[in-house]
Amino acid sequence: MNRNPIVPYILIMALGIGLIFFMSLYGLDKKEEIAADHEETEQGGEGTASGDGEADSGDFDPQAFAEGKCVSCHGQNFEGSIGPNLHEITDDKDTVKDVLKNGKGTMPGGLVPDENLDAMADWVVSLQES
Repeated sequence: MNRNPIVPYILIMALGIGLIFFMSLYGLDKKEEIAADHEETEQGGEGTASGDGEADSGDFDPQAFAEGKCVSCHGQNFEGSIGPNLHEITDDKDTVKDVLKNGKGTMPGGLVPDENLDAMADWVVSLQES
């Protein structure tokens, strides 16, 4: 009648350790595939269009890009939050492009790919007019 209550815990622990071991062996065979998937998700790509608003065909949508990357700091309507209100920026296109490329203050540089800097800077400048 007196059963040891620790036995089920030891069995569960052994099962968990065994599962970890076998899953590690399974992962060794798939390490290239896992690494490729990890790099793709870090770059924002998934499926036929990347997650940063840029389609695989080379089309770049600055507004979609901004809605994916910029709203966390500049607010839902780009009216400021942590970052400044983009509607009130009075800088010219070259200055905006420089900030997008190199960053300024708490804004990190390099968020926008170099080939899309002109389109993104045009879009930011167009926000001043609206």
